[in-house]
Amino acid sequence: MTLVTDIRELEQLYGVPSEASLIKVSDQITKNYQSLIEASPFMVLATSGPEGMDCSPRGDAKQVVFIKDRKTLLLPDRRGNNRMDSLRNIVRNPEIGLLFLIPGSNTTLRLNGTAVISTAPELTSQYKMQGKDPRSVIIVTIREVYFQCARAVMRADLWNPEHFKPVNTLPSAGELMQELKGDFDGTSYDKEWPARAKETMW
Repeated sequence: MTLVTDIRELEQLYGVPSEASLIKVSDQITKNYQSLIEASPFMVLATSGPEGMDCSPRGDAKQVVFIKDRKTLLLPDRRGNNRMDSLRNIVRNPEIGLLFLIPGSNTTLRLNGTAVISTAPELTSQYKMQGKDPRSVIIVTIREVYFQCARAVMRADLWNPEHFKPVNTLPSAGELMQELKGDFDGTSYDKEWPARAKETMW
């Protein structure tokens, strides 16, 4: 096995970044980057803590993250499974990364910065959904933001419905858990999940 263990080897293998890959980086939200953020209902939040890395999917109705100003984003933390992996990491290490997806678009947006968690009522109450406030709001301070080359989404043909896998050919949540814990009642879990999700979405 041949391993690359040196930055110089890496640079010799891949070459230097193109001009386009460098000039697209901004230390704040531009008008066009604002348009991409506001169009994205889904993103992946990357954090790091003593236990290692974590990537958490985040989605919301129409818009997942809100812009406070050119250097600051606000991410309402909606209900989940209470593992709090991302939040535990942020409390101990504020460094974060965000990757935004826009359904139907091959353009993605990457953002790196730091984050803190706020439970201020005057903040959480701004993002009420179905009468419920998020438990907290993640405040993101931007260090750099830039759009990502579209090749990955194009290669995956991500938005082509002809390539969507039929849901019934994939293992369900109940089946996944039952495989890991044999006495888990996966059938009942799957049967009850739609109603439970509807009641606990926000």
